[in-house]
Amino acid sequence: MRIAVQKDAFDLGEESQRFASDVATSGVNAGALVTFTGVVRGSEKGDMVAMEIEHYPGMTERAIETITQEAQQRWSLADALVIHRHGRLVPGEQIMMVATAARHRSDAFEAAEYLMDYLKSRAPFWKKELTQDGTGNWVEAKHSDEEALTRWD
Repeated sequence: MRIAVQKDAFDLGEESQRFASDVATSGVNAGALVTFTGVVRGSEKGDMVAMEIEHYPGMTERAIETITQEAQQRWSLADALVIHRHGRLVPGEQIMMVATAARHRSDAFEAAEYLMDYLKSRAPFWKKELTQDGTGNWVEAKHSDEEALTRWD
């Protein structure tokens, strides 16, 4: 399991290849690798120029590690990777990557979806949309994101 909360961009191909290589050389019997990459999208009004993402170093990583360990146990994951960026990001930039490996594809898909739902609604990140006119609005978790997470209870 690897958790990274970082300011720098990540290379999706490189991270995917490294994850696959780590799984292949670990001796686990994984038959499925699932990856998901989230990108910053523009606002519904179309006036967002960037998103500023803040976090508490240490606390955020521990929270993601805890939920990832839970996913590993719940779905018998062979391995998992979570990368989440912070700082100023513009629409189209990669914001996060989740990768899971499991013996069966259903476990890998469900665990990845669970981790994405958690990251979207409960992970300790604070997001602010910065607009063309210089103002900013804090982003709250959407009701639909909270509902998506409750299906795992």
